[in-house]
Amino acid sequence: MTNPSTTAPPERAPAPDTAALVVRAKEPVAEGVVSLTLARPDGGRLPDWTPGSHIDLVLPGGSTRQYSLCGDRWDPYTYRIAVLREPHGRGGSAEVHDRLAVGDPVGVGGPRNNFPQAPAPGFLFIAGGIGITPLLPMIRQAELLGTEWTLLYGGRTRASMAFAADLAEAHGDRVHLAPEDEYGLLDLDSWLSRPLPDHKVYCCGPAPLLTAVARACAHWPPHSLRTERFTATATATALAAPAHLAPFEVELRRTGRTVTVTPGASVLQALRGAGVDLLSSCEQGTCGTCLTTVLDGIPDHRDSVLADHQRAANDCMLPCVSRSRGDRLVLDL
Repeated sequence: MTNPSTTAPPERAPAPDTAALVVRAKEPVAEGVVSLTLARPDGGRLPDWTPGSHIDLVLPGGSTRQYSLCGDRWDPYTYRIAVLREPHGRGGSAEVHDRLAVGDPVGVGGPRNNFPQAPAPGFLFIAGGIGITPLLPMIRQAELLGTEWTLLYGGRTRASMAFAADLAEAHGDRVHLAPEDEYGLLDLDSWLSRPLPDHKVYCCGPAPLLTAVARACAHWPPHSLRTERFTATATATALAAPAHLAPFEVELRRTGRTVTVTPGASVLQALRGAGVDLLSSCEQGTCGTCLTTVLDGIPDHRDSVLADHQRAANDCMLPCVSRSRGDRLVLDL
């Protein structure tokens, strides 16, 4: 779920197949947050991943949700994620908290990385709430390489901030915890008023935090800030009417089928209606799970993942939200 201003391209989604894993451990790590450890039933090796990666968790109830990997990337046999209970969500987090148990099977798609950690002499990590999860492997990577780093971590209360105590104990004054009920909102102007030479700022959290950090970093060198978001940007969600208002056709090159997309349906919905099984997660254009190669035609990009140069290339799209600028698109499906 990245800001389109980031320059690193998201990894292409693999085939829509998901691996069958089981829940090896489930434990609370903060108020309203549980950690899941996932593994293969036979104890076999899992695909490698890099800091910033996420997986798509296919729950027994059938829903698919995206969660950042926050465990040890050098452990080839387990994945670890942390799930915040969302009282007003779509039900996925409630299923994880209330019904998913140790030993239950789950499907996993990925891992894939829309929020890669670029090499830099130093990092300022800024987390809001559950946004700490993708930053944990980045901190470990910086520690491994002996790179300078600092973490500014805010949340509603100290008890609601997952992994906060462990981070403070392990890293001392590199970690600055700022629960809102104790300190108010994060003092971003103080932290970001002076650009740090050659530093990258990595930020993940709720949309108001990302907006505030982007504003405070406006005077930093280009591409200093990289963000991951949970919801679509206002630019993506508040776009004017689609560029092409009439129905259009989508040709599926691998199968030779053609699907008609009407103005009231997304490309993803039309594909599913035709029996095409394409893995997706957020269905808001923020996670990159359904990223699909475009072989011909010009997409009407309406996502919050792709960078400007990727959109200009017109060789991929997110069919959950993006459409066509013409009468026809050809996809590698």
